[in-house]
Amino acid sequence: MKVHFIDADGRRIEAAGAAGETLLALGQACGMPLEGTCEGQMACSTCHVIVAAEWFARLPQASGDEEDMLDLAAGVARTSRLSCQIVLDETLDGLEVTIPPECRDMHR
Repeated sequence: MKVHFIDADGRRIEAAGAAGETLLALGQACGMPLEGTCEGQMACSTCHVIVAAEWFARLPQASGDEEDMLDLAAGVARTSRLSCQIVLDETLDGLEVTIPPECRDMHR
């Protein structure tokens, strides 16, 4: 399935993911600045993305723990999510997310 990332410079990067893969893993594989310091344990907000409004309602609702971590994210928006908590499946083919300008991957 295809996912469209929009980086901080407005460039659109298309990536192909597999069902069951997290959005974080796919983003990292295609060079997006998604650090994922906690490796998907919801102990940080370094994988924060902004989901396009038309896709936001298609995602499972964020847990309370995810909402708490998003409170700490820089550049948070109404449709913000942690990419480690978005698991790709067929219903998300064509998903569009924006990487906030505040995102930095300190591993690079």
